[in-house]
Amino acid sequence: MTVTIRDVARASGVHVSTVSRTFSAPHMVNAATRTRVLTVAEELGYRPNRAARALTTGRTHNLGLIVADIANPFFPPLIKAAHAAARQRDYHLFVADTDEEPAAEEELVQAFSKQVDGVVLCSPRSSNKALERLAERVPFVVINRRLRGAATVLMDVGHGAKLAVEHLAGLGHRRVALVSGPAGSWTSAEIRAAAEQVPGVELAVIGPNAPTERGGFAAAGRVRDARVTGVLAYNDLVAIGLIEGLGDLGLSVPADVSVVGIDDIVPGRLNRPKLTTVAMPTAAAGRLAVDLLIQEVSATTSLETRLVVRDSTAAPR
Repeated sequence: MTVTIRDVARASGVHVSTVSRTFSAPHMVNAATRTRVLTVAEELGYRPNRAARALTTGRTHNLGLIVADIANPFFPPLIKAAHAAARQRDYHLFVADTDEEPAAEEELVQAFSKQVDGVVLCSPRSSNKALERLAERVPFVVINRRLRGAATVLMDVGHGAKLAVEHLAGLGHRRVALVSGPAGSWTSAEIRAAAEQVPGVELAVIGPNAPTERGGFAAAGRVRDARVTGVLAYNDLVAIGLIEGLGDLGLSVPADVSVVGIDDIVPGRLNRPKLTTVAMPTAAAGRLAVDLLIQEVSATTSLETRLVVRDSTAAPR
């Protein structure tokens, strides 16, 4: 026999409407009641009819998540956390990759708008004007970008960048290179603004650069020519590529040049030397973005970052 919503309500000791809300708007149901209903539904083998529910509520219970580069190890923890948060609330999450292309970003938002209830945009590359136009088509939450009128989740990369440059200054570095990210990157601009606030440090900005190991490797010659003793890289991938490039030029890290990354991805911990970096709360950002999207809350939330000191930084010669 097919288990119905009424069977779940009867076994749970609640009204049918409470069971319905548990699956369609879980944030509106008391936590203890929600847990009881979900447990009973699982025991009875009840599965809500998504198509029927969509016709009734006008909601698909599907969400979209668009990232700049799914191959970047920064994104998988965020994707996994967002997926878990969505599944916990009985939503499906569809993930798409723009390959750092603003045009692809706009196309994906438009495509998603016909089949999801909302979209999470992580590190978008489109202009503010383009994003504001897209916001008229589908609700979305933006991660790592300030956007007027939109719910945003910020990882405080500026604070982390300031900690990183202060760390280098504390070791005695007075001339530091900032190997920046892509042109138009909000994160890159935040990093630069924060790095420039540290007194007693002369900052040489090198960029824009591709946010990849190849981008860091290609910047090695310019870093050498800038005659710096310390470097803050746009992200860990750039830092790892830069260390390799400096090695090919005969420069040792940290003996000749200290290098700090941003993100705290797994490859940075395995690299030799192990990378000093700014840890970003990617999983927390993924969970929070899904929560804001489902609850339709328009707020700006900033998550803390922290400096993790490892082996790629030392006092200058």
